[in-house]
Amino acid sequence: MTPQRNSGTGAEAEFPEYAGQYRLESRLGSGGMGVVHLARSTSGMRLAVKVVHGEFAEDPEFRGRFRQEIAAARRVSGAFTAPVVDADPDAERPWMATLFIPGPTLADEVKRNGSMNARQLRRLMAGLAEALRDIHRVGVVHRDLKPSNVLLAEDGPKVIDFGISRPKDSELRTETGKLIGTPPFMAPEQFRRPREVGPAADIFALGSVMVHASTGRGPFDSDSPYVVAYQVVHDEPDLTGVPENLAPLVLSCLAKEPEDRPTPDELMRELRSIAASYDTQSFVPEERHGTHSSVSGDPFSGGSESGGSESGGSGSVVPAALVPNSPSDNRTSDRRRLRKRVLLAAGALVLAAGCVLASVRVFGGDATVAEPPGRSSGTHPGTDSGTTAAAAGFRAWAVRPVTARAAGMPQCSYGGGKLFCAQKGFVSAIDASDGTVLWRHPIDAGLVPSRPPVLSGGLVHPPLDEGSGLEALDPVTGRTRWQGKADRVGLGYAGGMTLLTSADGKVTGVDSASGDSKWNRRIGDLSSPRLFSFAGDRLAYAMSTAEDGASTRVAALDPASGDVRWQEKLNGQLKPIGTTDAGASVFFAATDTVYGDTVAVVDYDPATGTSRKVGVSVPLQRAHGVVRGNTVYLMAAGGALIAVDLKAGKQLWRLETSVSLGSAPAVDGRYVYVTAADGRLLAVDARTGKLAGQTSPRLGADSDTIVATLSAPVATGGHVYASAPDGSVFALDATDPARW
Repeated sequence: MTPQRNSGTGAEAEFPEYAGQYRLESRLGSGGMGVVHLARSTSGMRLAVKVVHGEFAEDPEFRGRFRQEIAAARRVSGAFTAPVVDADPDAERPWMATLFIPGPTLADEVKRNGSMNARQLRRLMAGLAEALRDIHRVGVVHRDLKPSNVLLAEDGPKVIDFGISRPKDSELRTETGKLIGTPPFMAPEQFRRPREVGPAADIFALGSVMVHASTGRGPFDSDSPYVVAYQVVHDEPDLTGVPENLAPLVLSCLAKEPEDRPTPDELMRELRSIAASYDTQSFVPEERHGTHSSVSGDPFSGGSESGGSESGGSGSVVPAALVPNSPSDNRTSDRRRLRKRVLLAAGALVLAAGCVLASVRVFGGDATVAEPPGRSSGTHPGTDSGTTAAAAGFRAWAVRPVTARAAGMPQCSYGGGKLFCAQKGFVSAIDASDGTVLWRHPIDAGLVPSRPPVLSGGLVHPPLDEGSGLEALDPVTGRTRWQGKADRVGLGYAGGMTLLTSADGKVTGVDSASGDSKWNRRIGDLSSPRLFSFAGDRLAYAMSTAEDGASTRVAALDPASGDVRWQEKLNGQLKPIGTTDAGASVFFAATDTVYGDTVAVVDYDPATGTSRKVGVSVPLQRAHGVVRGNTVYLMAAGGALIAVDLKAGKQLWRLETSVSLGSAPAVDGRYVYVTAADGRLLAVDARTGKLAGQTSPRLGADSDTIVATLSAPVATGGHVYASAPDGSVFALDATDPARW
């Protein structure tokens, strides 16, 4: 149905009945470019739908900017923004639908209730700093951060309205002589050099927003935008009314030169030192990498971040509850009280691992998922005897297999009752029953492992960099069983074989037990194949995507001989997720060709040559997945966790977890598990998508750094095993995550 009126900017002129398939229920507000309406999706989900003014719909330049707004909003959708659900920039009246987030804007809150107190201000500043970090990380500069573009949601502030945001790689550029922004919250360079505006401009705006939240006015105040512009460029800000402990930090944000302003990570580090502790309630962002104190789980607590104490020598077992704590903090009651606050702060979060051992293996750059021996992935989520019958007498444990501070987060896999973990300088074996470190084997000290060791051919194969040779270790003693040279660009393991891809596109099969080369050949008509495999499936898979992303060739091969069992050309740009029923179906993520976001899940049946494709409600950035029966679970950067049932042909649920960076997910019969970058382990009900439990963070000494690669948890035998940035590996009872 067409809008009732098609031009003008008045309230009556801006109330169409529909935007695409969405019936508009009421008017939420308006701005210079459009009107925002409340609507509902077919399933009843509340949406905020922005419909542009009719006069702008005829402007090709505006349509280009609106497309840019949609692209920017989709890039950063997640824990700190309103995720984009649908959009049509080519409609007669362009529109965009996002999730409706209940809560006032900061502008309305200050206008209605006055300035915020010091505690609220710290929470607000931390949340906005964390939001800007995630926005800038994906290459977007907001350029219009102001109180009316900050929503005060229950789980933390959300940044909205990317109408003038600019991705770094955008083809649209600010025209000479045009100033874009809101003067009281614009940085000096937005007036002086508008074509050179970068992320630091958003930090300046953050400082101005904090002054407004503290005082109800801006740091540069005048009725004339021209006077404000002069003050921003030349005058010092007025910080009267800003709390004394925050004023120096706000002043640093308002530095005239971009290079003199702090980064979001530096802001969060300073905020932790400012605030000793406070209750974790509304407006506090969920903890992520670089934002936790290792004592309390509160982003501004003042505890030490040394990473915990150990009794005994290197690799000794310590009580799990003590791993995140500072050795200097002996106040047990305080730790219990603060731990309780963390549990109270748990909002929507996510999970990852289960009886499906989600060990990430890299084959030419593709991540895949493997199961532990003896477990089948061919059942639908439900009660799983392997996860409900925990071993009697099991006690949670935690250990640091390598005690060096710079060892990093362990990358772990499971096999034969042991965990095999790789860290900088060492591969270790841990008894899964009690956490005893069985052996350590040195590896290249300069290598930061991005994948766990692999158990193949009965031997342990450490992660190696591209230029080094191969090595296999005895799983009992850790001694080297064989070594070999390898000219390779890709490396993988399947069916007791080590598979090497060379620069000329040929694949070599090496016996993982002996190190002997068995075959060398091309795989079908794939010129530069990427290899992947999944535990429980004796086949390996090679794939190659067309340059335009229109199609993907997939070939299944016998790893023992290199013979191709089947080959197919599938539509779209695909990435592997997993298999089920020993290769009866192969699952892929279909990604767009611009940003690589996952837009659908594809199930291919090689027996019939047929495929099924199910779209996701919102594109997922850098998604990792795992398969359980006919259901695929996907975890995306930004915090979205979804479940897609390929048999039913629909997305079952979606959970916004507030985990800005999570591991690949894994699933057992009851829960989905994920590791967060701050060391938390989260469990989500596999049927309902509801958070079932989470642990405290385990950040360690380097809490202001970002972990490059997160190791997926391992769930088997009623237990779940995970690792953390503080260098620890820990084990928990998987039967009741609510008690973690």
